[in-house]
Amino acid sequence: MKATWPEIPYPAWRETCSALHLYCQIVGKYRLARTPWINHSWHATLYVNGRGLTTSLVPDDPGGVEIVLDLIDHEVIGMATDGKTARFPIAAGSVAEFHRRFLELLAEIGATAEFHGGPNEVADPVPFAQDQAERPYDAEAVSRFFRACVQVDRVFKQFRTGFLGKVSPVHFFWGSFDLAVTRFSGKGTPLHPGGVPALPDEVTCEAYSHEVSSAGFWPGGGGIDFPAFYSYAYPTPEEFSNAAVAPNEAYFDRTLGEFLLRYDAVRQSSDPDAMLLSFLESTYRAAADLGGWDRGNLECAPGEPRRPRFVKGLQTR
Repeated sequence: MKATWPEIPYPAWRETCSALHLYCQIVGKYRLARTPWINHSWHATLYVNGRGLTTSLVPDDPGGVEIVLDLIDHEVIGMATDGKTARFPIAAGSVAEFHRRFLELLAEIGATAEFHGGPNEVADPVPFAQDQAERPYDAEAVSRFFRACVQVDRVFKQFRTGFLGKVSPVHFFWGSFDLAVTRFSGKGTPLHPGGVPALPDEVTCEAYSHEVSSAGFWPGGGGIDFPAFYSYAYPTPEEFSNAAVAPNEAYFDRTLGEFLLRYDAVRQSSDPDAMLLSFLESTYRAAADLGGWDRGNLECAPGEPRRPRFVKGLQTR
């Protein structure tokens, strides 16, 4: 059956999206506070699962805790490894109310209800406990966004298989509110200048300590009023903005400093997977070729189910 890529027009759910962004930050900050640091903040992210977004298992009493943002039934679910569970609905209301109920959920399952109390990477951040503004919650729009993330996650994971070098998981960054996958050349970089709003410079500098080609998916916001795929390189090679990339609908946004491809162009195409993969591959090749990456030792054929990688010199039978 052909995969369905739902419509997710950003203006129609802008305020709900803003609320969901902050709810994800609250949940993500719990994971951040409890999980040992991994390079490039990979320990802090969320992941797409069968119901929405999950922290995966977080080290905490009595051994581990998983938090799921269920974007089908619209509730937050907490599960501890001793069998305790708790949940509360996601609905219209304030960030302060969500924050209070989340702390109560953590206490109910015996988890550590302590983490940083303010958002990152948003303009004019308000501490969660003080954000009393009433916010809408369009459940149908959120479910459609989740279904879009499922399709994007699947294609990003396929793209990830074609790289033997260091490559990130496909993960959801709650700070910038995007699903992303990043390839690394193996070379270090000059110190990043920092300056990301409400984000410590030491976090940004560590995130970009090594040369990258990174791609991702935004629902909208951050300078664009539509859902889109992006791809950028750091450091940005000379002539990167003028590189020929695919498909024809892709373009370089000079304000953002990265290539963009509208989600709707992919959704409406006859083969969305192929169009998105062409964007991911061509923008990566532009970054790698212009940046002088050792592509011959970093790349491989895309992965296939039940087929191990060919290893030169290995005897087969």
